[in-house]
Amino acid sequence: MDSQKILIHARFNPSGTVVEISERPASLDAQEWFNYLAEHAGTTYQALAGGRGVYRLNAAQLAEFKSPFDSKAA
Repeated sequence: MDSQKILIHARFNPSGTVVEISERPASLDAQEWFNYLAEHAGTTYQALAGGRGVYRLNAAQLAEFKSPFDSKAA
């Protein structure tokens, strides 16, 4: 069966911009990381009430998405 999912939590301003998002690479701000995930993992996103949402990724997917940015931070 599928490995355990990692939840990436996002919190939004009333204007729709991202205030906070978890698992963010240091080289990106919150909005950039959300935009990247929206482009590459949009089907895993679930909107929640109260200006929040989550991406549900497995550990391998998350590592793959973060890898281009981890090398830039070094």
